[in-house]
Amino acid sequence: MELNHEVVFFIAFTVFIVSVLLVDLLLIGRKRHVLSTMEAAVWTGVWVSFAIGFYFLILHFGDMLHDIRSFSDLQAVAAKFAPHLKFANEDLTQGLIQYRKNMATEYITGYLIEYTLSLDNVFVILMILTGFSVPEKNYKTVLFWGILGAIIMRFIFIFLGAAMVQKFQWTLILFGAFLIYSGVKIYIERNKEQKIEVDKHPIVRVLSKWFRIYPKFEGNKFIHKENKVYYITPLLIVLVVIEFTDLIFAFDSIPAIFSVTRDPYIVFFSNIFAIIGLRSLFFLVIKIFYLFTYLKEGISVLLIFIGLKLVFHHFLDDIGYKSVYSLYFILAVLVGSIVLSLLFPRKKKVLH
Repeated sequence: MELNHEVVFFIAFTVFIVSVLLVDLLLIGRKRHVLSTMEAAVWTGVWVSFAIGFYFLILHFGDMLHDIRSFSDLQAVAAKFAPHLKFANEDLTQGLIQYRKNMATEYITGYLIEYTLSLDNVFVILMILTGFSVPEKNYKTVLFWGILGAIIMRFIFIFLGAAMVQKFQWTLILFGAFLIYSGVKIYIERNKEQKIEVDKHPIVRVLSKWFRIYPKFEGNKFIHKENKVYYITPLLIVLVVIEFTDLIFAFDSIPAIFSVTRDPYIVFFSNIFAIIGLRSLFFLVIKIFYLFTYLKEGISVLLIFIGLKLVFHHFLDDIGYKSVYSLYFILAVLVGSIVLSLLFPRKKKVLH
């Protein structure tokens, strides 16, 4: 019986991600301590290196994702996930090189989009942690389980979204309109101070209605037993609030990736690599975010650009718009935001 390359590739990726998370939980994260800026920078570099390494894996073996074995297979897959691609001849070898290069470009572009949007997510998470007065030594535990939950939710959202896009192409226009709205909203509210009102948060109200809540943190425990009575701790409430927040962010980030690619695997891989590095990125960015005062404007421009791409996707497919153009634009916006922040710094409160 011949192995299905698609199944093998996906299982291998799943095993790798699970292994990374176990190493993170059992070895790296077994001690509760506050990550220093240097530690955060090193681990951020490690996760980014994994993401870049995966780019080269797709560049050389990406066709395995769809078990492409003939030129007709290649044409069918390209028509479904990359309709803008045009093959000069029926040479399978050259066609695979072209298709893998396109996949790799879409992956790294999607990864950059996700990583950039994650920066905004980082500061909402920080507001939640500080709003609930979570001890700093417990940040790592909450972020680990928050990231694990985010991976599971993204898996469900991405493949449901991909099914919707394949069946109802007009959903891309809805996604695009929503992203344009989000981009404009972020720009208008870029200087507005954000805060979390703990007592009024809907998640807190629901949990306090249905569960006994212990009045204080108990180390890194989510459940506490006292006098034969079980309580949920404030740390579990924080975790649920973070998961709920990520669910809201997914409404921005997942449609954003579909502007780059319609391949659910590429969407999933780019999302996961951005998410698994979120914990170390959190500890790094909260130290230096005050330097990047034009980041909100950059994110706003990216969302509007991505939204316009989705709204006009049919036109862009017809003219053979290349994914690499999006990559160049995203890099230009990111670099431009950083350069403007360094050249024209604005006073901004240090977050940590």
